Amino acid sequence: MNDDLPNIDPDLLDLPDLDKLDLPAGQAHKPRILLLYGSNRERSYSRLLVQEAARLLERFGAETRIFNPSGLPLPDDAPDSHPKVQELRELMQWSEGQVWCSPERHGSMSAVFKAQIDWVPLAMGAVRPTQGKTLAIMQVSGGSQSFNALNQMRVLGRWMRMVTIPNQSSVAKAFLEFDDAGRMKPSAYYDRVVDVMEELIKFTLLVRGRADYLVDRYSERKESAEALSRRVNQRSI
Repeated sequence: MNDDLPNIDPDLLDLPDLDKLDLPAGQAHKPRILLLYGSNRERSYSRLLVQEAARLLERFGAETRIFNPSGLPLPDDAPDSHPKVQELRELMQWSEGQVWCSPERHGSMSAVFKAQIDWVPLAMGAVRPTQGKTLAIMQVSGGSQSFNALNQMRVLGRWMRMVTIPNQSSVAKAFLEFDDAGRMKPSAYYDRVVDVMEELIKFTLLVRGRADYLVDRYSERKESAEALSRRVNQRSI
């Protein structure tokens, strides 16, 4: 019964292989984590939360970079050569993992945050800039705790083919959770942020060097094989 798979091309089927999950050589560098936030306000709580997350990630041994969305044009309102667009895309390719943090506005992620993702194409040349990268998601709210922005970012992470970790952080009444210096106060919310960053580092190290294998797909191998066959076997004109 198990051998009865007439619709499968056995040459393209890749059975799970523990040897292929071994860590390749030359993977001793610090995990590279890009952090995005979703507000241009002078006192942006999504930015403050991202900065707190970056401190934790660096303590866990990561190298972090935070993208400032101020000055990023609306999607399709400027050429791809715009300096802020190029900066964002270069950081996307540089990163091995990412942290996304958006305020919840009108029950949704902010336009500032979504615009950053919309500037990142699903493919840049032959490379998908987000596929196989790890992702942690967080949100801040001005009122009671909510998960609307988180739920949307989780869908977005899947659409961008990222490995989104199970844990997440939602900080309610964020204006009460940071002191005058912009540091997050001790709380259960802070402890959850620690949990999320710890988990992100662990997943990033697990995926590191294995992402191409983990996200390799039968349907895409089949499509590529068929395209190659058509190209090689086409008649000369």
